Amino acid sequence: MTPLSDTFGRALRNLRISVTDRCNLRCQYCMPEEDYVWLARENILQFEEVGALVDVFADLGVDKVRLTGGEPLLRRDLADLVQLLARKPRIRDLALTTNGVLLAERAPALRAAGLHRVTVSLDTLRPERFRALTRRPSHAQVLEGLRAVSAAGFSGTKVDTVVMRGVNEDELADLIEYGKTVAAEVRFIEYMDVGGATRWSMEAVVSRAEMLKSLERRYGRIDPVVEPSAAPADRYRLPDGTVFGIISSTTAPFCESCDRSRLTADGLWYLCLYALRGIDLRGPLRQGVSAAELKALITGSWRARDDRGAEERLRNRHRTPLIALTELKRDPHLEMHTRGG
Repeated sequence: MTPLSDTFGRALRNLRISVTDRCNLRCQYCMPEEDYVWLARENILQFEEVGALVDVFADLGVDKVRLTGGEPLLRRDLADLVQLLARKPRIRDLALTTNGVLLAERAPALRAAGLHRVTVSLDTLRPERFRALTRRPSHAQVLEGLRAVSAAGFSGTKVDTVVMRGVNEDELADLIEYGKTVAAEVRFIEYMDVGGATRWSMEAVVSRAEMLKSLERRYGRIDPVVEPSAAPADRYRLPDGTVFGIISSTTAPFCESCDRSRLTADGLWYLCLYALRGIDLRGPLRQGVSAAELKALITGSWRARDDRGAEERLRNRHRTPLIALTELKRDPHLEMHTRGG
């Protein structure tokens, strides 16, 4: 089928589904505050509701689904949702992004349920630095989780690292070398001014150009991987053949090819990571509207989509954090741990 396209011709292909807004870490760039407003439990989508919405999205061309959070492994019986979605033949790529703390014990069940791929967030290889970044002593569990991924039979594993000046930019090569030991492709992410990044500043951003320059000093020539892709990462190859990625959404946004949208755990659909408002799908779903009516709602919203949030932010000369703390406390949906990154 021909995928549904927006005003810039971007297809609706990739749906990120947050299954919970809760998290067992408190990363400085995502959840730096002490207190949070949590989503009401009665509003959280049941697995059957998620499945029904995925069927509607699949009718419109979505064939890639990623489960996110918060920390998705905190959602009870998550393997049941994985199994439900894995049985849908039109979903050709079913992935999970996790902080890895609970992954060692859950990886076998997730693989057995039909999960295709895993991405683990890991910003440092140093336990003391991890504790300072996350305010939790869980570094060893994350490393154990990454070892468990390949043991469970997964391939295509990725490690995502948010790079911050003065924090972890000295670990780029170390992380690439570590990735080799766990059969994972490392992706470096520029620090973004979204959601709960209330202490973000442009000075803390390490650009793609800076990362490449640093890695060239260690490895020598680095070649870009030329490939047709709507993936957010630009991929590069080292002289020994190792491939890594850089997601440069702060200094070189990829809005032109972005095919992603996000569904919160309580059923708000966001068309852009920088969007301040979402579209309620839970309400109509629970009111019993037909799949055709839901499809019409989604179709009309996507066809009218003109978001280019990261590009608009790049043009802002006096760039400060996107959302003030007072606004975040009024609307928890603006938090990245609520809508998924």
